[in-house]
Amino acid sequence: MIKNSAVQVILSFLRGRFLFLLISILLLLIISPLLDDFIGLKFLINIFMTIILISGIYAVSQKKIYMLIAAALAIPMLASLWSAYFIKNPYFYLTGQISGVLFMAFIVIIILFHIIRVENVTADVIFGAIVVYLLMALMWSFIYSVVEYLHPGSFIIPESPIKSSRFLFIYFSFVTLATLGYGDITPLTAPACSLSILEAIIGQIYLVVVVAWLVGMFVSQSLVQNKQQYNVINHKRRKV
Repeated sequence: MIKNSAVQVILSFLRGRFLFLLISILLLLIISPLLDDFIGLKFLINIFMTIILISGIYAVSQKKIYMLIAAALAIPMLASLWSAYFIKNPYFYLTGQISGVLFMAFIVIIILFHIIRVENVTADVIFGAIVVYLLMALMWSFIYSVVEYLHPGSFIIPESPIKSSRFLFIYFSFVTLATLGYGDITPLTAPACSLSILEAIIGQIYLVVVVAWLVGMFVSQSLVQNKQQYNVINHKRRKV
């Protein structure tokens, strides 16, 4: 009985559409730096970014139109990632970065609409809420890359053993979203400063609103379940 229950729990987690996307993002953040000395950070980031794009398409595959739009936005980004080893075209790179921004924004919006419409707090809903937060950070990292590309010198980037500017912007985006503010990477120009402020504000608002919403929905769900149990008990007593 215990074994069957454990299997059911595992299967319920695997059926969630957002779990694979969450795992792929965590792999990008955790595994890539650890294997940097063996494979190369840029190559690893490209691999995990590809997995994220595929997982993102799967996450919105409940409706065919969403899946097609996500795929259309992901293809230029994938082409830009892997063609950079053979083609050094600045316009191709910029198109890929902008496609990445649009892809992340689209996935965030679709997942948000999904988790807002559900009536019960499930593991998949919680995964979705976490994924939205992480995707927002990745989206802003693409935005910072575009800003730095269009206006070189928008950020002060110190000397670092990390050679991948993409990973540095991912790091800066997560630090900004969490309002840690280490100060090692600093925005200089007005657009860069404005975007950094906007990301920090959005990150804090999202955490406050989503946590409050999840707690409120969980309390409401518990009250409904308790009421149903109370009605069942009263019904049985009346029969007796």
